[in-house]
Amino acid sequence: MAAPKKSRGPAGGQGRPGRSLALILIAMVALTGGMFLAHQPTPRLGIDLAGGTSITLEAKSEPGQESAINKTNMDTAVQIMERRVNGLGVSEAEVQTQGDRNIIVNIPKGTNSAQAREQVGTTAKLYFRPVLTVAQGTPTPAPSASSSGKPTPTGSPSTPTADKGSGSPKPDASATTQGRAVTGALKADSTPSPKASTTPKADATPTASAADEAAAAELQKKFAALDCSSKASRAEAARGAKPTDTVVACSSEGDAKYVLGPSEVSGTEVDNAKAGFDQQRGMWIVNMEFTKQGSKQFQTITKKLSAQQSPQNQFAIALDGEVVSAPQVNTTLSGSAEISGSFTQQSAEDLANVLSYGALPLSFKEQSVTTVTAALGGEQLQAGLIAGAIGLALVVIYLVAYYRGLALIALLSLLVSGILTYTIMSLLGPAIGFALNLPAVCGAIVAIGITADSFIVYFERVRDEIREGRTLRPAVERAWPRARRTILVSDFVSFLAAAVLFVVTVGKVQGFAFTLGLTTLLDVVVVFLFTKPVMTLMARTKFFASGHPWSGLDPKRLGAKPPLRRSRRVNAPTDPKEA
Repeated sequence: MAAPKKSRGPAGGQGRPGRSLALILIAMVALTGGMFLAHQPTPRLGIDLAGGTSITLEAKSEPGQESAINKTNMDTAVQIMERRVNGLGVSEAEVQTQGDRNIIVNIPKGTNSAQAREQVGTTAKLYFRPVLTVAQGTPTPAPSASSSGKPTPTGSPSTPTADKGSGSPKPDASATTQGRAVTGALKADSTPSPKASTTPKADATPTASAADEAAAAELQKKFAALDCSSKASRAEAARGAKPTDTVVACSSEGDAKYVLGPSEVSGTEVDNAKAGFDQQRGMWIVNMEFTKQGSKQFQTITKKLSAQQSPQNQFAIALDGEVVSAPQVNTTLSGSAEISGSFTQQSAEDLANVLSYGALPLSFKEQSVTTVTAALGGEQLQAGLIAGAIGLALVVIYLVAYYRGLALIALLSLLVSGILTYTIMSLLGPAIGFALNLPAVCGAIVAIGITADSFIVYFERVRDEIREGRTLRPAVERAWPRARRTILVSDFVSFLAAAVLFVVTVGKVQGFAFTLGLTTLLDVVVVFLFTKPVMTLMARTKFFASGHPWSGLDPKRLGAKPPLRRSRRVNAPTDPKEA
């Protein structure tokens, strides 16, 4: 005799809806906890809501140099602009690419927008300057001026802080057979030898007149007082520096400060720069090549520097007045050079990008500038919230009027969707820099209708099953596969539209597309993990299972086909003989 087959539970997990509810509850608790742990209890607001200035810059190239506008160069430009804006003391400023050739700079309220526009709108300047003096990046005691009027910091030279994660000592500098410079890493190469004098050589500075001595004394005072640990001080030191001036400058990390001579080579003379890995020495290096004119200039300066002692045998690669590297020179170089040391792959690529950027025929044109006051932003946010509240109220009124008791399930689902959306938006602020702007608020309002539409599809499928004469519990399970397919197709179309809109648009419209796509995904999560399990549990209650008139599932109001439970009828025989 064959063993009886085990009965399987109905599709949709009717027997264990608690698992799905527990999972989504854990997710909500985790997201809420993460939101408070990240000290981000509210979503970050965009410029149009919080107030500030938004600048759109379009990349321009010289004729015949259109290939200069590419992802690598645009990313490098973003890094340079970020450093400029941060140098103004701006907090939470956003600099990001939009499309292939646009850069958006969002500067919060409280910043001098005119100064910011000047900083981000100009082309970066890269120069190779000889190093005259180097010291630790913090202020030093007031030095005494030498008789020649040149800056001479008192005391022994300071050593900048070693690069984090790089404990390798500074390698001995030597020339390769190709005549290239072999130097230390970005930070290690700026460290003077403990025995080296920090006094510039006599040939590093021209003979000073009375006016020159006064200027040198002022420069010496400025150098001693310079605090490179302060972004504002670094930006102030770099501002207004001319290529022909002797200037003070900070390292990009802020751990060292320099006195730099006039520029000997402009960054536009760099023909090419690439980072690569030297298999023989097992280290990352940066190779750079110069133009014909730049090669001659570089040969002249390296011949002069190679005869000096440290630190006067170093040349500083200064971008926007900040020293990104200061390698040593040990021989006369011409045409090409190699910079090596304790580079990581990232630091080598960063330096190569900086060197390449100096040679790019790339500039930026101010396309648009939008300034929003905090008051106007608050009014826009308030208007957006009012619009959302009105939309939500209309949905609630419709659900209650038409679905009655089922409206409770829909409202609970909307509440869960709202909690998930709010917490995720709050966490995305510090995670990826997401800022809630007015179009994003519009996307969230539209999502209310999309989410409510999913509930309506499921409710109508259940009501159709009841009209066919089924009781509530089997109707809930039989309706789910049909409703699930419709919901997935509908949400897929909405998500696809949001994804296409996000890819093909720029600026604030992307906020609308991002929010619409996010809430569409959350709609699927809520319907599968909350709405369906709650519907299964509600079907077990007497209020809904009995078809109460206020449940929204009254068979009489739905026009159900009687009898509700069909059964086989066996006709009794009329002929006694047949009995």
